[in-house]
Amino acid sequence: MTGVRDVDAQLFIQVYAQFLKRQGKLPVPGWVDTVKTGHAKELPPSDQDWFYVRCAAVARHIYMRKTVGVGRLRKAHGTAKNRGSRPSHHHRGSGSVDRKAIQALGKLQILELDEDTGGRRITAQGQRDLDRIALTVAEAAADEDSSDA
Repeated sequence: MTGVRDVDAQLFIQVYAQFLKRQGKLPVPGWVDTVKTGHAKELPPSDQDWFYVRCAAVARHIYMRKTVGVGRLRKAHGTAKNRGSRPSHHHRGSGSVDRKAIQALGKLQILELDEDTGGRRITAQGQRDLDRIALTVAEAAADEDSSDA
């Protein structure tokens, strides 16, 4: 059985983001073309489909752990701020972006609220979907490896 843990993270996130976009059910906020993804960023992302990529990354992040809240995602999606000649410091990512990604995945029934901890966890349907996508990624990687040999 191949799961999300068994495939390359970047490849999985890329394929899952394409799946979310093709599906057409993910509610995308209207501000995705103008918003920055964190305090340390100067400009918004140049990729038009960055929100799908963020949602795929959030889904994978929550799949890999038991429960995750917005604060943990802000820390994971943060980056070093360029402070000129002063040393760089880590700044957290945008909470609004991560919150909207969680809400969008919740509307698709991929995530649900964990009443015990207050964070979000993956649903059985979401785990099934992510494992199915991981299986296709693993098969594509195996086919690519066999054609190279």
